[in-house]
Amino acid sequence: MLPPLDHIPREIASLGDYEAAARQRIDPAAWAYLNAGAGDEWTMHENVSAFSRLPLRTRVLRSMQGASTATSLFGCTLDSPILIAPTAYHRLAHPDGEQATVLAAGATGTAMVVSTQASLPLEDLAAAAAGPLWFQIYIQPDRDFTSALAERAEAAGYRALVVTVDAPVNGLRNAEARAGFALPPDIRPVNLNGMRMPDQDAAIRALLFGTPVLDHAAIWDDLGQLRARTRLPIIVKGIACPEDATLALQCGVDGIIVSNHGGRVLDGMPASIDLLPAVVEAVNGWVPVLMDGGIRRGNDVVRALALGAQAVLIGRPILHALATAGALGVAHAIRVLRAELELAMALTGCRTLEDIGRHCLHGSSLAQIWPFDRTDDLCLDPER
Repeated sequence: MLPPLDHIPREIASLGDYEAAARQRIDPAAWAYLNAGAGDEWTMHENVSAFSRLPLRTRVLRSMQGASTATSLFGCTLDSPILIAPTAYHRLAHPDGEQATVLAAGATGTAMVVSTQASLPLEDLAAAAAGPLWFQIYIQPDRDFTSALAERAEAAGYRALVVTVDAPVNGLRNAEARAGFALPPDIRPVNLNGMRMPDQDAAIRALLFGTPVLDHAAIWDDLGQLRARTRLPIIVKGIACPEDATLALQCGVDGIIVSNHGGRVLDGMPASIDLLPAVVEAVNGWVPVLMDGGIRRGNDVVRALALGAQAVLIGRPILHALATAGALGVAHAIRVLRAELELAMALTGCRTLEDIGRHCLHGSSLAQIWPFDRTDDLCLDPER
């Protein structure tokens, strides 16, 4: 394997370039774990390819004076609507692990969502941060441990909790199984120290029903109880249909992330970008809606915002940039994506993020997937 770079070579000019560079620097078994999708990986690939079905509509001769990509979410002022998604075990990609990713996030004015399964303690990462951090959490079988973990994040200065709800069990990732992946002895989910971990992998390789795994899986009541135990905003991640969006609102969540878990849980789901419009319509502006899955270009960010997202989260490409050049690579990748976003905004005639709407998309089928005008109908209730 090649060592990480200490500079960004000219041939790395996009997020896709980082993927090829990273593959030469990550152990093959770890690569399979970080990049595999569930089943035949149809959903994972569909996440990326679905954006090509949404052509952009250019506008000319529009003033760009004072143009900006700045936004604010849950009290956090951000340089752009691009966030770092929660992904596990960054030390599989680079020796500095999440510490390097946190440094890059702070240098670029980007919010980072730290995974429960980070390979470094959440308090150490908060101490190193120069920008806002959110903490991703699973509702664990030990509900008291879950509440304690949320309290640790709040005490350490994290600004929001991102509760992942779409993975009560792991999807069957064949590439990972064939590679024989196992965590190295020096990498583990340190934030879960002291909690007994259920053996989900053993269950899915045999039969799932009748095992303790699903008996302890989270339900809607658990989300409501967590809401009562923390003062932090709660953003629920993994909503894929309008019915669940409505239930999440009833639990008092402060935000929703439309996600299919990067295609790692249930193969056969639509792409996240295709799931987004119906969820946005159901939410109807009560809380911010974000999305992750398949963002590879700044143009994709415009497409997501045009369909109602207020920000996007980037997962695998951040790990690719981290493996390639550590904190420098992650900062460069974010900068590349933001530069592409600014170019796409200029060429679609959008001076600010608020200017981005369905008029930025071109196609006769748009009315079928987006039945109302975002700028008219998506007004956030100031009382919420």
